[in-house]
Amino acid sequence: MERSNTRIVLLGKTGAGKSSLANTIFREATFKINHFNDLKTHFSEAVTKSVNGRSITLIDTPGFFDPGLSEEDMKPEMMRCITECAPGPHAFLIVLKVEKYTEQEKDVITKICEYFSEDIFKYAAVVLTQGDQLPEGMKIEEFVSESEHMSDLVKKCSGRCHVVDNKYWKNNQQDEYRSNQFQVEQLLNTIDKIVNKGGYYTNEMLQTVEREIQKEEEGIRLSSGNISQEEIRQQAKSRVLKKHLNNAPRTWVRGFVCLAFIAGLIAVVSAVLIKSKFKKDEVLATPLATVVTEQVADTKSVSLPASPIEKVFKVIITPLKAIQKIFKAVLNKLYDFYK
Repeated sequence: MERSNTRIVLLGKTGAGKSSLANTIFREATFKINHFNDLKTHFSEAVTKSVNGRSITLIDTPGFFDPGLSEEDMKPEMMRCITECAPGPHAFLIVLKVEKYTEQEKDVITKICEYFSEDIFKYAAVVLTQGDQLPEGMKIEEFVSESEHMSDLVKKCSGRCHVVDNKYWKNNQQDEYRSNQFQVEQLLNTIDKIVNKGGYYTNEMLQTVEREIQKEEEGIRLSSGNISQEEIRQQAKSRVLKKHLNNAPRTWVRGFVCLAFIAGLIAVVSAVLIKSKFKKDEVLATPLATVVTEQVADTKSVSLPASPIEKVFKVIITPLKAIQKIFKAVLNKLYDFYK
């Protein structure tokens, strides 16, 4: 009997072997392999298959520091990843090569923490590809121990570390350790332990997206007649993703319109208060208006959230924080007048 579905997200830099690892787990060429000379954009992609009695969904993500993919391009793809793995992935596979751990690998881990949080390490395992690069007789634990930074990463993942070779270990009958069949089963057993211990990784964003998907499912179920739950789910996810990708820029603009309106109110109210305090005919609104204008101009330089995970909804929160900043600046100006 097949178990309930397990959602697994693959993360790593371009060229680390994420897509090849996914194909190795599925034992067939399901995901397209993107090479550095391939100029086509690599999108987040989710595929569900049965592996050793397990229903597994692998979510392959674009590579960090992909030369053909900008930071702005990454945002919608990470939003696609969120939608595919809602209400949350059971496990993350941090994919690295059997090679020297460089500054770029450190930057990849930093990026992963920015997009998610350090909580993902509770649900993560490190998987090293190109295992044939290991010296004869060496196991992956020994290789990891030779790098302080890689050792620290594996420790954060509670020692969960595996190795595969997507090219040379396909049919190794002589050395069980250097066999993908053996290594994949060990990896799946590790993921089973993660699931049994902690359920799955989630956050407010993932939960919100899941609620939106369920709401869409209800509407599709009522209007579309007799279609499978799998098709209903897929349609619902597509609608939710489209809504988020279309709405984010408009939400940001509305935030600034709201910001300007409230800032204006602050200036007017402050001026009236000053007039009342000093009982003067002239309203000292001009200095306050100047403060507001300067603060709004400063706020316009605020960039969009770098992380689509959890931070996606900060397109609303950021303008509100800016309003708080303006209000504080106006109060400081009022204090100067009262002195």
